[in-house]
Amino acid sequence: MSAQVRPTALVTGASSGIGAAFAQALAARGYDLVLNARRASRLEKTATALQLQHQIKTLVVAEDLSDPMAPRRITDTVHAHGLQIDMLVNNAGYGLPGRFDEQAWMAHNDFLQVMIHAPTELAHRVLPGMLERGHGRIINIASLAGHLPGSTGHTLYAASKAYMIRFSQSLALENRSRGVNVCALCPGFTYSEFHDVTGTRDLVSRMPSWMWMDADTVARQGLDAVERGDVVYINGRVNRAIKALSEMLPDRLALRLSDRHSRRYRSLEKPPGADPHEH
Repeated sequence: MSAQVRPTALVTGASSGIGAAFAQALAARGYDLVLNARRASRLEKTATALQLQHQIKTLVVAEDLSDPMAPRRITDTVHAHGLQIDMLVNNAGYGLPGRFDEQAWMAHNDFLQVMIHAPTELAHRVLPGMLERGHGRIINIASLAGHLPGSTGHTLYAASKAYMIRFSQSLALENRSRGVNVCALCPGFTYSEFHDVTGTRDLVSRMPSWMWMDADTVARQGLDAVERGDVVYINGRVNRAIKALSEMLPDRLALRLSDRHSRRYRSLEKPPGADPHEH
C-alpha cells in the first residue's frame, strides 16, 4: 500500500446530481476520491472520467446505504486501501412521495437509514482520524426544507433535513477548535435527477426558473462554505430570503402557506415505479 499524497474525499450518492458535481469540484481542487452509490456502472464511468481529466486516484465503493452495514463496509474498504478521509460529503438522499400512512414501514425505515443513520455513522467513523491529524472537513447535505415548516406529502423529508442541520451545528461546535470544520449545506430546488426518481418532475417543472440552481454551483458554494468555517450555508439569495420570511411569520400562518404551496411540488400519491436514492 502506497502512502497517501493528496487529500482524499469520500462522497456518497456520487453517481449523479449534486454528488457528481461535488466529485467533479473536489477532483478539480486536487482531491483523490472515494465514490459511493448503489450503481457501480455509473460510478465507474464517473471515476474513469475524473481520473483522465484531473490525474487523480479514485476508489469506487458500490454500497446501498439503506443496508445498516454499508457505512462499516465503506470505511473498512477505505482503510484496506491504505486511505484516510480528509473530506466527507454526506450527500446520498432521496424523497419518499406520498402520505405517511400509504407507504410501507420498511420504506420509511430504509429512508431513515439513508437520510439519518448512515450519514451520522459515516461522520462518526471518519472523525477520529480527522481529529488525530488536526484537520478535516464534513459537509452534510441538508436542504432549505430543513428550515421550513413541514409539508403535505414527503412526510419525513423536512424532518430528516432539520436533523442534519442540528447535528451539523453540534458537531461543528464540538470540533472547530480541533481543526475539523462541519457545514450543513442547504440548497433549494436544484437541477438533478432527484425529482425524476421520485416521480415529481411534472409537479416541480411548474416552479419558476428563478427558484432553481444548478448542481455545480451548489457544490462549489458548499466547498467554499466549509473552508470558511460556515456552519450552515443556504445556497442562493432567493432561498435565504424564503428562510428569513418563514421565520417572521406566525407558526399558524406559516403552516397554512406550507400546506398550500407544498401541493405544487410535493406528491401526495405514491408514484408507480419510482426508484429513489441519491440527490
